[in-house]
Amino acid sequence: MNIRTTLKAALFGLALASPAMADQLADMKAAGKIVTATDMHYAPFDMVVDGTYQGITKDLFDEVSKELGLTPVYQDIPWTAELPGLEVKKFDIIIAPVTITSERLERYSFGLPIADATVALVRSTRSDAIQKPEDIKGKRVGVQQGTAQFRALSAFADGLGGATVKEYGTTDEAYADLAAGRLDAVAGSLPNLSYLVKQRGETFALLQPATFGEHKYFAWVMRKDAESASFVAAVNDALKKMTADGRVKAIQEKWLGSYTELPLDVPAK
Repeated sequence: MNIRTTLKAALFGLALASPAMADQLADMKAAGKIVTATDMHYAPFDMVVDGTYQGITKDLFDEVSKELGLTPVYQDIPWTAELPGLEVKKFDIIIAPVTITSERLERYSFGLPIADATVALVRSTRSDAIQKPEDIKGKRVGVQQGTAQFRALSAFADGLGGATVKEYGTTDEAYADLAAGRLDAVAGSLPNLSYLVKQRGETFALLQPATFGEHKYFAWVMRKDAESASFVAAVNDALKKMTADGRVKAIQEKWLGSYTELPLDVPAK
């Protein structure tokens, strides 16, 4: 055997020993399921009613799963554990509505926007001391911990000269303290607070204007690597199809009472 033959044999053996590039979508299709994570305390996107998971997120992802030919596995995971869990592959996708930010885009892959995420403020109807966002100066304002809404609220409050910002594990806890008079306002995304006021208008009211800061969007989060690229593309293709055939519009109108046209690409921030 000459040197050329020996080299070819060695290279052939190396090729056989090298594993094929992993593909997340192919692995999910082999398993027949998509394992998800979300916080089921974020109405109207995610909530449990009489023991049943429901909301905008579930309706949307049920349809995406059908397009992919897979069965969704829904898990209730605290928000603060979701991004770390995604990174160590405890689940395939975060379907909690996550605000797209430039910092997160550097680390994760986002799907297409599923809803408006502009930050807004709600007050108790028992007091009219706060009418517009600037009125929170020096007041007590609640917000869910570890969220883009927390960062936006903190920056806005600092610009006004300060406010007492209290973080909560869930928005439901913040709403309860607002109703009890332990807070002056709660910050959250406009769709969440609009739904809250729609359901409990006797207790809560949106500020006028309600929103402050930059316009933002919610989206789902996946891992940012070559293994996940085909999965990200498949999810976005499904959302585009659902937008074109009216399913996204119908789901928005079911839960929010109105339709907001969303970008068909991922915003840069």
